[in-house]
Amino acid sequence: MSNVQFHEMPDRRKIAYRHTSGSGPTLVFLPGYMSDMDGGKATSLFAEAKALGRSCLLLDYSGCGASSGDFADGTLSKWRDEVLALIKAHATGPILLIGSSMGGWLMLMVAEKLGDRLAGIVGIASAPDFTEWGRSEADQAKLLAGETVYDENPYGPEPTPMHPGFWADGQANRMLDSEIAIHCPVHLLHGQRDADVPWEISMRLSKALRSDAVQVTLVKDGDHRLSRDSDIALLKAAVSSFY
Repeated sequence: MSNVQFHEMPDRRKIAYRHTSGSGPTLVFLPGYMSDMDGGKATSLFAEAKALGRSCLLLDYSGCGASSGDFADGTLSKWRDEVLALIKAHATGPILLIGSSMGGWLMLMVAEKLGDRLAGIVGIASAPDFTEWGRSEADQAKLLAGETVYDENPYGPEPTPMHPGFWADGQANRMLDSEIAIHCPVHLLHGQRDADVPWEISMRLSKALRSDAVQVTLVKDGDHRLSRDSDIALLKAAVSSFY
């Protein structure tokens, strides 16, 4: 995909994004941990939005993809502020947030700040609070002591790091143990063969959300990515229900 543009933050961080204008709420896709806007789900949604004349915004968090910065400096709070800055600068009208994995945690943090502009949210293997339930006590002790923890990466040759700054910020933004003050319609998709984020996390999230308009779709043979053609068709159908 082409047409990458850059939004400059006050500290001169340059956030890469793609935007197509159109009708209806602006679809804003939030990628997962160490992911970017070139993934299959993001590009499929963008292409469909463009074909249907809908508004869509993709972005890379600082330190990821084509954006400037060091991944080691990234935190959920920092990336939330980047998403909000791009929405303010480049999106008009209501906002439909789609978050994948870590992006499903970030979409909740963004959603709380959007107020009346929030039209709905769609979560894909949403992973709120994974700095807590996704880390052993031994790992948390290392992170608390300022040590980076590395995990095996099933999607590439290099191990996946979790830096102490990201972990500390995540711990400060945990959401599942209290009511989440989001009132809009919500659709959560989760594969029951997800080896990274247990599908029960989406069930916990559905209970924590204040909204009564929450739908959870479990894909019995679905993995973490939910990127097969059938999974993407399911995602597109969920998104289309908001138009």
